[in-house]
Amino acid sequence: MSDGFHARFARLLRLEGPQPVARLMAEAGAHYYATRDPFGTQGDFITAPEISQMFGELIGLWCADLWDRMGRPRPFRLIELGPGRGTLMRDALRAIGRALPVCRAAATVHLVETSPVLRQRQHEALAGTDVEWHDDLSALPPGAAVVIANEFLDALPIRQFERSAAGWHERLVAAGDDERLHFALSPPLADPAALLRRHRAAPAGTVVEWSPAREAVVEQLARHLVAEGGAALLVDYGSPHGGAGDTLQAMRGHRFASVLQDLGEADLTSHVDFEPLAAVARRAGARIAGPVGQGAFLETIGIAARADMLSRAAPDRAAAFAAQRARLTGADAMGRLFLVLGLASPAPPPLAGF
Repeated sequence: MSDGFHARFARLLRLEGPQPVARLMAEAGAHYYATRDPFGTQGDFITAPEISQMFGELIGLWCADLWDRMGRPRPFRLIELGPGRGTLMRDALRAIGRALPVCRAAATVHLVETSPVLRQRQHEALAGTDVEWHDDLSALPPGAAVVIANEFLDALPIRQFERSAAGWHERLVAAGDDERLHFALSPPLADPAALLRRHRAAPAGTVVEWSPAREAVVEQLARHLVAEGGAALLVDYGSPHGGAGDTLQAMRGHRFASVLQDLGEADLTSHVDFEPLAAVARRAGARIAGPVGQGAFLETIGIAARADMLSRAAPDRAAAFAAQRARLTGADAMGRLFLVLGLASPAPPPLAGF
């Protein structure tokens, strides 16, 4: 028998019994990100900052504009959650430094990252920049903050519930005598959560997802912004209004893979339901903007002008810049599936792009 992560997790299931989907995502995700750089054409998936420099540059200009209209606090915290290779932050800092050097001088850079492999990539991308790394939001220093989280929430664990003729069950992961994993159901839940009551008329086989982990992160972030001042952009793929459906997926080598096969060797994610996250932030006292489609957001904050500027500077790459813009903003690409949610303390001015 092999002794990779998949085999170890299968043994754990045989010892402890079936476990919730959330535990599968948490442990497999921790192993996956700790042991590799999954980004780019040689990895398993590609994110917006890796597609085009325009994404990070425009996010940087958004941050600088907000800082200016906030009254130019000095210092302020420029924070990214799940910063990947550091590409977004590198491009954002370059754009801020060119457009508003006093903003760049006022910014202290903070990255929330647990993976040692990715911390090294970020260190390389941001060579010459003073950076503080943190394991989680609780370690962030006080002070006004501008926070970016691009494709961070989708990898946080979810719980899944499935309807049967007997009622609602939590979806579990179980293992047989070999290393093969399969889904199973808990006994019927005696008191389904309010989330499930919204779907009381759902037919048998309906799957509903809920992410306490995402809600906890957004609540903590919102409380920080309300107490210290500032705003955040949360960018991810998902839905503005939650519904039923199984969205758990695995990505390996830029192809969809089996969720339960080769565990720990593929990226496990699910669609982000923005509605409960906005509700959690509101209860914490934050103002909400959006969510709006990524395409509409980028067009509003100037991607057309930036693509034109880059094309005039490098005419031989004009077609490439046009293709990048189309991929980031097109309704049949990332423009509609990816959404942008803004959170802010009560004090800042309206957030641009919404």
